Amino acid sequence: MKKLPHILSLVIIGCILFACASNPSKVSSNQKEEPVVIKNDSLEYEIIIIDPGFTNFLNTAARPVGFYSQTYLENRNRLLVPVWNYRVQTPSQFNPNIYENIINYQPTINYGYDVNYKLYNYFVFAQRKYNMNLGVFGSTLPR
Repeated sequence: MKKLPHILSLVIIGCILFACASNPSKVSSNQKEEPVVIKNDSLEYEIIIIDPGFTNFLNTAARPVGFYSQTYLENRNRLLVPVWNYRVQTPSQFNPNIYENIINYQPTINYGYDVNYKLYNYFVFAQRKYNMNLGVFGSTLPR
């Protein structure tokens, strides 16, 4: 698949490697969690998230597909991505093992529902797992 110059597939790879190395109790050695693939073939766009626990989070804790509108998810992602990117660019203030890669999310591109749903839910998941606050919504983080 032809890739965009700044593809999001690298977005979470650094976090994933850190999470796999630093949190072995989340997934036992006999359990292999399948990566979550977020893609839009028509845009030649793909993200792969291998962070242990994210698949389980999507299946058990995340709001179901269709709960949020695409507009809602896009608006959230437009706010969360710059916060994430700022943290990537300031490794002296934020853990560079978690915030390793810039997310090239362009608000003018329609990535579709699936991409926006999974990206938003990764932010929710990461905030819970790493006890972080991306600071955009105060205490309104969905439970």
